[in-house]
Amino acid sequence: MTPLERAARAVCERGWDGSPGYKWENISAAEKDEYRRDARAVLQAIREPSERMADAAIAEDSEDLRAQFRAMIDAALSNGT
Repeated sequence: MTPLERAARAVCERGWDGSPGYKWENISAAEKDEYRRDARAVLQAIREPSERMADAAIAEDSEDLRAQFRAMIDAALSNGT
């Protein structure tokens, strides 16, 4: 499953207001496409990392791009940066 698909499912199943959402398996193809569009918009919005995210990748001190990516996302999730 791609990151885009995981994000779409997460938004669907959580709901925007934090309440329980819908089961991915129980919604229509059109609704799934809408959640995918929402997830794509979020990914496009965070495409350019903040300074804090860039610093986290550098601080990871690893050549493992996945570890650097996780560090950047963790930095973005902490304190809404």
